[in-house]
Amino acid sequence: MGATTLSAYAQGNTNIAATPTAAYGQDNQGSVARSQYGLCWRTGYWTPSDSLTGCDGELAPLITNPIAPALVSNPAAITVNAAVSANGTNCDFSITLNESQTFGSGKTTLNKAAQQRIQAQVVEKLPTCGIDAIVVTGHADRLGSRKHNEEIALKRAEAVAAFLKSKSVAAPIQIVGAGSNEPVAQCGQNLPARKLTACLSPDRRVVIHVQGHEK
Repeated sequence: MGATTLSAYAQGNTNIAATPTAAYGQDNQGSVARSQYGLCWRTGYWTPSDSLTGCDGELAPLITNPIAPALVSNPAAITVNAAVSANGTNCDFSITLNESQTFGSGKTTLNKAAQQRIQAQVVEKLPTCGIDAIVVTGHADRLGSRKHNEEIALKRAEAVAAFLKSKSVAAPIQIVGAGSNEPVAQCGQNLPARKLTACLSPDRRVVIHVQGHEK
């Protein structure tokens, strides 16, 4: 995910044949699945070498920023970057929706706490920055099938992207579904169902990475 800047915007509504890899979700006709916004659905296995014409524009190199830390391979490990410039602006940062902002089991709707955090820590910062890309990665817990977890992770990422667009965010947004491939919760196998669901709450999260620069 962190190795590309971005555009997951579809180039129209033409069906695109899926590759034999697991890089993109597929519909019943073997075409790349699209979101309600026309975006091609990538899975957590996508890499730049899997890019398809019509799904991904020309991939540009990352824009270096001397005050920003190096991107890490595990988005779950990214927290809000504490380093800021002399004028207090930090335009390359990530936040993870967690604790009271996570999703209920099987749910994809943003709760009020999540909306408030995105508003305060993402939307209100964007006008002071030049934004190159926003990458939104959805995650799921280990309950359910791999396909289900990939789909629900994508829908969670879509919910965040839709909220950003509702706030007139015009920057390009890339959505990624990591499924349950990057768990952060440590839960025993023998917990009762209700306790296990609660324990796995940190895995039902979304990571928002903003790649930008000071104006």
